[in-house]
Amino acid sequence: METIDYSAFEAVHMYVGTILEASPNEKARKPAYKLRIDFGPLGQKSSSAQLTEHYTPEQLVGMQVVAVLNFEPKRIAGVKSEVLVLAAVSEMEGTVLLQPTQPVPNGARIS
Repeated sequence: METIDYSAFEAVHMYVGTILEASPNEKARKPAYKLRIDFGPLGQKSSSAQLTEHYTPEQLVGMQVVAVLNFEPKRIAGVKSEVLVLAAVSEMEGTVLLQPTQPVPNGARIS
């Protein structure tokens, strides 16, 4: 594994937000959801995420998640993905969202 300078980590802006809306992204090649996430003072952002293995849209709404907010927006299957929602991925467990263990304000920075 390559090591990075701490400043490289600081350059990635990760924040906590609450999922407001989740619906199937019918245009995606692999099953995915369209998400609308509230990052408090940073505003609401959209994303497309492959989370269908462990989560229903109803389970996702109201859930706090961690996302990268300073990547260039990318169009994914017709959705302007403004943030990258972070998850742990393993062959055995699939994709599992990273979440705070206790509620925190939307827009809280990960450091």
